[in-house]
Amino acid sequence: MINSDEFAKRLQIVMDYYGLTSSALADVIEFNRSSISHLLSGRNKPSLEFVMKILDKFPEVKLYWLLNGKGNFPETESPIETNNQKSLFDSEPAPPVASKNVSVLDDKIIQTADGTIERIILFYKDGTFKEYKN
Repeated sequence: MINSDEFAKRLQIVMDYYGLTSSALADVIEFNRSSISHLLSGRNKPSLEFVMKILDKFPEVKLYWLLNGKGNFPETESPIETNNQKSLFDSEPAPPVASKNVSVLDDKIIQTADGTIERIILFYKDGTFKEYKN
C-alpha cells in the first residue's frame, strides 16, 4: 500500500532534482495542477496514469523507488551501454535462489528455486501489460 505522505516527499525530491514547481510539473507531464497539489499535500494517492506519466517523462525515476522508496534516486550506477546489453532470452540462467520461495528479479521476472523462469510481465507505457507464463 502506498503511503501518501511518503509518496509526496519522493515526488518533491523529483521536482527539486529537476528544478520544477508543481505547476511546471503539471505542464511537463500534461496533468491537472490541482491533482498534483492534492498529491503533494498527501490528500490523494497517485493514479496509475499519473505514475506512468512521471516514469515516461523522467526515465531516471524508478517505479519501486517512486511508489515504495526502495532503491535510490537518482541511481548512482551508470546505465549499461546498449551495445553490451544481452537480451533476456540470450542470458544465462540465474543461479538458484537459496529458499523454495519465489523471488522477484529485475522487477519483472519471477524465478523458482530451481532457476527456471515462471513468468514474465511486460508493462507498456499506455498502462497495459502482458503476462507470459511458462
